[in-house]
Amino acid sequence: MRLSAFLLNTSAKIEYYSRFSPSPLSIKQFLEFGRDNACEKTSYMFLRKELPVRLANTMREVNLLPDKLLTQPSVRLVQKWYMQSFLELLEYENRSPDDPHALNDFLEILIEIRNRHNDVVPTMAQGVIEYKEKFGFDPFASSNIQYFLDRFYTNRISFRMLINQHTLLFGNDTNPAHPKHIGSIDPACNVADVVNDAYEMAKMLCEQYYPTAPALKIKEFNAKAPDKPIQAVYVPSHLFHMLFELFKNAMRATVEHNEENKDDLPPVKAKVTLGKEDLSVKISDRGGGVPLRKIDRLFNYTYSTAPAPSLNSKRVPLAGFGHGLPISRLYARYFQGDLQLYSMEGVGTDAVIYLKALSSESFERLPVFNKSAWRHYQGGPGADDWSNPSKEPRDASKYKAKR
Repeated sequence: MRLSAFLLNTSAKIEYYSRFSPSPLSIKQFLEFGRDNACEKTSYMFLRKELPVRLANTMREVNLLPDKLLTQPSVRLVQKWYMQSFLELLEYENRSPDDPHALNDFLEILIEIRNRHNDVVPTMAQGVIEYKEKFGFDPFASSNIQYFLDRFYTNRISFRMLINQHTLLFGNDTNPAHPKHIGSIDPACNVADVVNDAYEMAKMLCEQYYPTAPALKIKEFNAKAPDKPIQAVYVPSHLFHMLFELFKNAMRATVEHNEENKDDLPPVKAKVTLGKEDLSVKISDRGGGVPLRKIDRLFNYTYSTAPAPSLNSKRVPLAGFGHGLPISRLYARYFQGDLQLYSMEGVGTDAVIYLKALSSESFERLPVFNKSAWRHYQGGPGADDWSNPSKEPRDASKYKAKR
């Protein structure tokens, strides 16, 4: 009886918090709070409500996934993590910030929650792979899973952003290598430096798999201040994540496309540009490109051109889960940017990261669980309203001859 009452109460709490929409913040707001008036009590009062709201919104949406996917062990494990974190946050629902132990206890529980959620992406990816192998995919289920994972992973990015800001500002895990950072934000992020760091890391990984790696050529075009390096108010770890993924893909394609000429690989080129509205980074390779029909598939969570890696492997995979590009695009879109691919089959691919040049315009883009989201999962697949030939086009001359 006690267990059923507890579950009923927990379910009611999730439903209650999911009625609220998340409150998106801009990079400028994150920065101003951390720099000018960083008050731990204020952050505590905001997060003890905002974090359960963001968790509840995504927990309600998980339940709309196909039942067969929800029964996969990996997905159930992720649900367990989210439930545990939600319950732990509820313990601070009415706990006063003036309680002498509340702030420190809250800080410690945030670190525990962050660590618990470290493996959410590969674990959920494994669940999707298990589901696909057991049951295959129909177009409707695939569309719903794609829609859900975009929202689920965006929610996770935002959840970790809030936790990291609090723990870095008020905890003891400040990075001594970056004393000028405000939490995880660099007020003067040198974009070319992050490009170089991501390249070096990807190069080291590439050389573990192949005997070589392409060189990097980088150029900057600063329309605002032509003689100065391009800087941005941004989260360097987010930018690094995107660039690292793009460099991995560019290097793999370049090496495999130029197998007969590994001693003279064409370089990977990077262009960093800053205009009035956009800060853009273009990564260009000569790796043979991708056919147009496959471009959209590259952003599908269930698609990868590499063999699926093992979760138990201690070796960092160069590719294989099919989550690298779509999640990188979510990082770009999280603060109102984007990531797009332009490819010419037979030549190579250009990948462009677009970011907002102004931190005041870089607002969080957050999913909301509401009737519109619910309806997305309920509608059946519509009939295709374009011609879709199931065989070779008819030979018009033979058709006329028969008549």
